[in-house]
Amino acid sequence: MTIRAKLVTAIAVAVAGLALTAGVGIWGMSRLGTKFDDVRDAGEAQALALELKYDITDFNGWQTAYGYDNGGSRPIFLRSVAQFREDLATARKELTSPAEQQLLDDIESAFTRFMRLDTVAYRALQNGRSEEVKKLFLGPEIVNFHRAAAGAEKLATLEGEGAASTEKAFTDARTDALRLLVLSSIIAAVLVALLLVTAFDLARAAERTLAAASPPDEPAA
Repeated sequence: MTIRAKLVTAIAVAVAGLALTAGVGIWGMSRLGTKFDDVRDAGEAQALALELKYDITDFNGWQTAYGYDNGGSRPIFLRSVAQFREDLATARKELTSPAEQQLLDDIESAFTRFMRLDTVAYRALQNGRSEEVKKLFLGPEIVNFHRAAAGAEKLATLEGEGAASTEKAFTDARTDALRLLVLSSIIAAVLVALLLVTAFDLARAAERTLAAASPPDEPAA
């Protein structure tokens, strides 16, 4: 193999090593970006589930309050209900897996029964039957609340498990990317070192060739 061919081969190998390192880095960053998006989405889903859980507890509390203050807290109750409906509609759009949709169905079904009985209770309150209202709120309405709250708790647990799983996947991907990057960097460093050694050997070989080709010094007259 000629000196030129050896040098070209060594350079090509070194460049391939550097390209490998760059490729691994780009692949790792792309994979981490995807995993990070998954973590963000899972976190948002978990936050939404927790918001629904809070909403249910909130409007149930305000319903109980207006049953005991002769309807004074009902406007706050209605605002709380409106907030829950808004969050539920968002959850319907964002949480689309069959398991999530089933839990949202359970929550909405319990909420529908809750509001249907609330209409009856408020009408009784307007007619001065406050004791009947209290019986409704502390009896069948509590059952509806517990059903909605149980569905929200299950949804929050599901989203929490999903968030933990995606967080672990992100951590694993980051570890794998770091290991591959270190390995490819070592390989690239070895190949560059081989290039330098090859260049040094070729330079010495060239020097010897030039020395052998030089004419001997003429003897003095």
